[in-house]
Amino acid sequence: MGRYATVNEVLRDVALEVGLAKETAPFDSVNAAIQQLVGLLDIAGQELVELHEWQILNKKHQITTLSTDTGEYPLPDDYSYMINQTGWDRSNHVPLGGPLSSQIWTYLEGRDLVNQTIYASFRLTEGVFSIFPQPPPDGLNIHFEYISRNWVESAETPGDYLDRASVGADVVLYEPILIKRLLKAKFLESKGFDSSAARAEFDTIFNSRTGKDEGAAILSVSRTSKGYPYLTPYGNTGDTGYGVS
Repeated sequence: MGRYATVNEVLRDVALEVGLAKETAPFDSVNAAIQQLVGLLDIAGQELVELHEWQILNKKHQITTLSTDTGEYPLPDDYSYMINQTGWDRSNHVPLGGPLSSQIWTYLEGRDLVNQTIYASFRLTEGVFSIFPQPPPDGLNIHFEYISRNWVESAETPGDYLDRASVGADVVLYEPILIKRLLKAKFLESKGFDSSAARAEFDTIFNSRTGKDEGAAILSVSRTSKGYPYLTPYGNTGDTGYGVS
């Protein structure tokens, strides 16, 4: 985790920028302004969860169904939101249908299509991941990816992740420059100071980091592509053997 900063390191750097007294362990400070900075750090960390699908917060979840299940499953404790189009029924090697609207869900229930339903579909409601048909068949292997709301790694229990800082040695999972720029802007705003330059700095870093957080596709103006598609009849599928088990 050497590339990331601890909570105390983030607080010290931002405190210096906004003209507060330098402290070795600002997280434990009794200074009211420093403590305000500590509180704003939690708000900033949680705000960034919502602003982008950061790769370091990307998690995977698996559900294996049983015919004795209700078809309703709790979401992970750290769940913030699902990454679109990542739901798969790996038992049948097809995308998971949905998310179903309330109207479609009640339509399927009303038509009693359980026995005729080929593939599983889902919806999210009241903090529950629901699968149709209900009850589900045995052994559906459901996978999806989601963004965790936990943006801090615990210093006291490495490998555990939290949605707010608990000690100054906790490690912030965002790029240090990103969280520092947002924290500085939020502190100036909370004090009623001119924060326009700080907000502009944050916007610049945010746009930069979101563009670099994951790889980009190769762009080409030609009719051919340098990329290698997963399935193409001209490049990587056989001429025979279809339907043979």
